[in-house]
Amino acid sequence: MAGAIGFIGLVIPHILRLCGLTDHRVLLPGCALAGAIALLLADVVARLALASAELPIGVVTATLGAPVFIWLLLKSAR
Repeated sequence: MAGAIGFIGLVIPHILRLCGLTDHRVLLPGCALAGAIALLLADVVARLALASAELPIGVVTATLGAPVFIWLLLKSAR
């Protein structure tokens, strides 16, 4: 997975598993819905963050997703 929204696809399934979704019949549609919502929220933040310009959505997803991804990596290393 690569591109501007790569962190969405990496982080959302792990967050949903932490919330208790383990059945793949529920997890897969849940990931699609939660990923769409997360990307929509990132787009809103990208549009509203600066009054004179619009941030690239990849910057917003990386800024919000990187700390969560690092936390997940550190948690799984224990």
